[in-house]
Amino acid sequence: MPFIDLILLLIAIPATLSCAYLALLTMLSAQPPSPARSLRSLRFDVLVPAHNESAGIVRTIDNLKTLDWPQDRYRLIVIADNCDDDTAERARGAGAVVIERTDSSLRGKGHALAYAFARSIEQSWADAVVVVDADSVASANLLEACAARIEAGAAAVQVHYGTLNPDASWRTRLLSIALAAIHILRSRARERLKLSCGIRGNGWCITRSTLASVPYGAYSLTEDVEFGIDLGLAGLRVHYADEAQVLGEMVAGEKASRSQRQRWESGRLQLLRARGLPLLWQGLRRLSPMCIDLALDLLVLPLSLIVVNAVLLSVLGAASYRMFASSISWPILGLACLGGIALYVLRGWQLSGTGLRGLMDLGRAPWFVLWKLILMARSRTTQHWVRTEREQT
Repeated sequence: MPFIDLILLLIAIPATLSCAYLALLTMLSAQPPSPARSLRSLRFDVLVPAHNESAGIVRTIDNLKTLDWPQDRYRLIVIADNCDDDTAERARGAGAVVIERTDSSLRGKGHALAYAFARSIEQSWADAVVVVDADSVASANLLEACAARIEAGAAAVQVHYGTLNPDASWRTRLLSIALAAIHILRSRARERLKLSCGIRGNGWCITRSTLASVPYGAYSLTEDVEFGIDLGLAGLRVHYADEAQVLGEMVAGEKASRSQRQRWESGRLQLLRARGLPLLWQGLRRLSPMCIDLALDLLVLPLSLIVVNAVLLSVLGAASYRMFASSISWPILGLACLGGIALYVLRGWQLSGTGLRGLMDLGRAPWFVLWKLILMARSRTTQHWVRTEREQT
């Protein structure tokens, strides 16, 4: 049945390519070696973009004041962006330098960062800037990890970005597993391959000279990924610092999770449409493995869609084999894809540290996948910086 085989082939191509890509990254996810210690001479501006973060800004500043770095070699700077609460006052009271920015026509984290970066470059005090979200805490070695790589020649560094409250609910545990797969597993593999791990929006660092040569102009909902692509096109890779981390507070309740996920999926889809294929073309034209990988990171289907794709291939392949005596290779290929997905997810679980509870929560994954698919279908476009409301579980 050539027609049926053609349909199965069209289903198999995205599933097989996506699963092969994830399987390769999984096999390369051993912990990379850490660099030698830095000379502890670099100066940093630690930037905290904040929009109505009055409730948690003091905790973040108190945490950043304890970084293991000479006190006279880093500044804590909060960008209170279009706030209508007392974020700025609380940040000043906690000991941070505060930049208040009000511009109703240019709203969003990207605009806040661009403003702060310009100020830092103009002042020429810091050798590099580090971005930490206002609802996060950082490991004490954050600046050491960045400095060690900058001294070795890195233009930009991304530390591990994980979940501060993994045990708040089953949703936060599943998110912890997902972030471990995306932020640890994939980033470790890319570091081993000398590719760019990209920018994850929280816990990243860039040198002042790099900002001067590659001006920041990322204002989409996924401004972090967008700027990581700009750096890749400029021939600069983002190094991954596995030994340091920044942990952000994730929402636990369904309502806030739904709103947050819709923004994430909407932003990813917008960036995919705008940059995916042009970036792949640039990578192929330049023979740049880094740009090709950054493009693949965009073009590879979200895991929920890969799962649906692989299940569809397995079920339709088995039905076709039994009803029309088509090739048995189709259901076997579908099962192989599902096996590759399982290895990827289990490695993410192992790296997440969520333990037995996280493993048990993976049993909710089918419902979580269905929930995500519904949200993706309903995703709405917005360019505003919307603070995610924290919910009680």
